[in-house]
Amino acid sequence: MPFMRIVGARHLAGVAPRRKALTTRPPASSLRAAILVAFAASLGLAGCASIEPQGEQSFKLETPPLPPRPPKPESEASAEHNRMVALFDGEYKDPAAERYLNDILAKLAKADDRRSEPYKVTILDSPIVNAFALPPHDLFITRGLLALANDASEVAAVMAHEIAHLTAKHAVRREEEEKRAAVISRAASVVQNKEKGQEIEASARRTIATFSRQQELDADQMGIKGIAKAGFDPYGASRFLGALGRSAVLRTSLIGQNASADKPDILATHPSTPERVTQAIAVARQIAAPGIGVTDRDAYLSAIDGMVFGDSPTEGTVRGRNFLHARLGFAFAAPEGFVLENASKALLGVSADGNQALRLDSVKAPPGMSLEAYMASDWIDGLEQGSIETVDVNGSPAAIARAKAGDWSFRLAVIRFEAGEFYRLIFATRIESQDSERQFKDALSSFHRASPEEIRAVHPLRIEIVTAKPGERAEDLAEKMATPDRTLEFFRLINGLEASAPLQAGERYKIVAEQK
Repeated sequence: MPFMRIVGARHLAGVAPRRKALTTRPPASSLRAAILVAFAASLGLAGCASIEPQGEQSFKLETPPLPPRPPKPESEASAEHNRMVALFDGEYKDPAAERYLNDILAKLAKADDRRSEPYKVTILDSPIVNAFALPPHDLFITRGLLALANDASEVAAVMAHEIAHLTAKHAVRREEEEKRAAVISRAASVVQNKEKGQEIEASARRTIATFSRQQELDADQMGIKGIAKAGFDPYGASRFLGALGRSAVLRTSLIGQNASADKPDILATHPSTPERVTQAIAVARQIAAPGIGVTDRDAYLSAIDGMVFGDSPTEGTVRGRNFLHARLGFAFAAPEGFVLENASKALLGVSADGNQALRLDSVKAPPGMSLEAYMASDWIDGLEQGSIETVDVNGSPAAIARAKAGDWSFRLAVIRFEAGEFYRLIFATRIESQDSERQFKDALSSFHRASPEEIRAVHPLRIEIVTAKPGERAEDLAEKMATPDRTLEFFRLINGLEASAPLQAGERYKIVAEQK
């Protein structure tokens, strides 16, 4: 996701000292959980749209899908299309991949008893794993999802799932359920008391969550039956859902927290991945035995060969603990042992033990306001006013200070980088020490204007399709991966390989390589 210029960002992944403009205090007791929420929001691992409106807001794990709207005049539909593209980092132009995906959609439409017009695909230039459909016939899919999928049947299952949501009018029904629940809870508050109204409201939230999870299971089932009628392997859905679960586990393990893919959340919008996998396999077994149906793996891999992987260099690039934003012209390095995530609103980082975190974002500078005045301007709670001092950060004027909230201590910096623009660094730690102070100052001093040579040295990562040679192991191909962490696990993930599965000589596999 791109590092965006925003106004008044409100949270350091849920653990910053409370900004005074807020009416509620975000919990300061669970850094890892908050960072995971921010990571999940940037990756969209739930499998359906995680659309955030523009403007200030906290990070979210999942927002309800947009309600479907009736068919519109072409100009209005085009405006909606463009708005969705803008929300997901723009369109990724790849004519060969688009043709391939549109052919799949045409086959799905032909097999549909309603003889509906085929959907048309738009590939979104986003590394998150996401897909969604909008009426009348728009299907959006991210290149992040295409990188995770391994054959045509898996992608067909995702697209059929999203179309099923519209066919079954799931968003409309959810909206009706939410309106009904709101009326009931308000009535309970008036007729009985506020406490009873809150009790009924909590019960309604659980009911809506169950309602939404059932919609996901229903859409899975409809999608599997749809791809089977179109001739695709019905087990493609369970394979992709399994990959989603493994992706979530790997992602969370990178920041030092044990992840449990089978731990259900009663208020989650989506059911747990194992629940969906189990149902998907059961539905597929009712249709055919494994091995029947088209997967078209070779053609699919050819269609995505050379596709950009991960962040686009023009929207900010993470390489290990280093970050460079070519378009905005700055570079930054996190302390040793940090994992960075280029989220939609900011650059986020967390230490391996979860006891430290950072956030780097930007805001519009209030006209005529000095750095010291901004630091003291009530944008953040818990500020120690006497700690404010001015410094120079590689030629850019800056103000630094301290803050305290609960068990967390914060080191803050505001840097004037361009006219009318402040960059803000928030460094959080559970234990203040000379070492944490050194880490903050090292991170702050790393912030600098990127040189033309630095910008030219950053090359996009791309998917490269390679053929396994006789005797070649997963470890051998993993060594060719340009991803910085857990390359073997990541190689197995994007190729749908179990931990003990050997490579097949002559089989084609995905690796992530740096384009020179």
